[in-house]
Amino acid sequence: MALNSSVPPPPIATEGQDPRYADVDTWPVASVLDALVESQMSAIAAVRAASAELERAVDAALPRLLAGGRLFYVGAGTSGRIGMQDGVELLPTFGWSPERLVLLLAGGTDAIHQAAEGAEDREDAARADILAHAPGPDDVVLGIAASGSTPYTCAAITAARAAGSLTIGIACNPDGRLLDVAELGIAIVTGPEVISGSTRLKAGTAQKATLNLISTTLMIRMGHAYRGQMVDMRVVNAKLQQRACRMVRNLTGSTQQQALDALEMTRFNVKRAVMIRSGIPPAQVEPLLRLHHGNLRTILASVETPQPRTSGTP
Repeated sequence: MALNSSVPPPPIATEGQDPRYADVDTWPVASVLDALVESQMSAIAAVRAASAELERAVDAALPRLLAGGRLFYVGAGTSGRIGMQDGVELLPTFGWSPERLVLLLAGGTDAIHQAAEGAEDREDAARADILAHAPGPDDVVLGIAASGSTPYTCAAITAARAAGSLTIGIACNPDGRLLDVAELGIAIVTGPEVISGSTRLKAGTAQKATLNLISTTLMIRMGHAYRGQMVDMRVVNAKLQQRACRMVRNLTGSTQQQALDALEMTRFNVKRAVMIRSGIPPAQVEPLLRLHHGNLRTILASVETPQPRTSGTP
């Protein structure tokens, strides 16, 4: 793409240069590391400064997801890969359904491993990519761009918003277009990097932390966690089997064998095993889950006098 040299582009905060680091290549290793750590700490401070915007985003997204909507992540380059990581990890950690997760990265899956030339500038591809998933009013679309001006991300968010989806734009530049085209814009202002323009550094940290906060809070509010435990965790290996057993023991006061028996009865589903070990008859487990939308706390509160079983058999 040819650049118009007669018209200077507007300044982008994340592309600026901090004069403090002009000679960073001559610094001792300890000083370089200290500067990088300091920048990471400032990234988290920037996220905390946006707490009110994060709360609004969660409050707006929650009813749509409770109604069965999907969660979309859209981005290009580092921002897109950070979004993909956050989304993918919801599946094993909180048991989020793959059918309710859409991950869009400019350039497709090939761009996971290497830069896709020109992909982030393709607004036509962005519109086609997101409209192929038919976004609707119950869907929540997160657009992530450090600069806030990535054409692919802005175009996808614009198309999703026109389709009635809740659109949330996350950018590290306060003047980014993404913050305007999204219904809810979250500015995580991180400023210039230690290495100018390398937004995989503190801008990347800020974006990862922001997505962690939004998605984890949503999962908690939707009942995928109980008493600080991942009760909807997918148990796929021996380590997670041990973790599941510890969770059931801690939450119900069961012995190791009682917890294991309940987990085996429920195909290693922690939430269901906790219900059984709390005295809920197996035949009532699924109806209660449907009635309370999978929220273990409200399920246990609804049972008048749940009593943990004392025998070795659930």
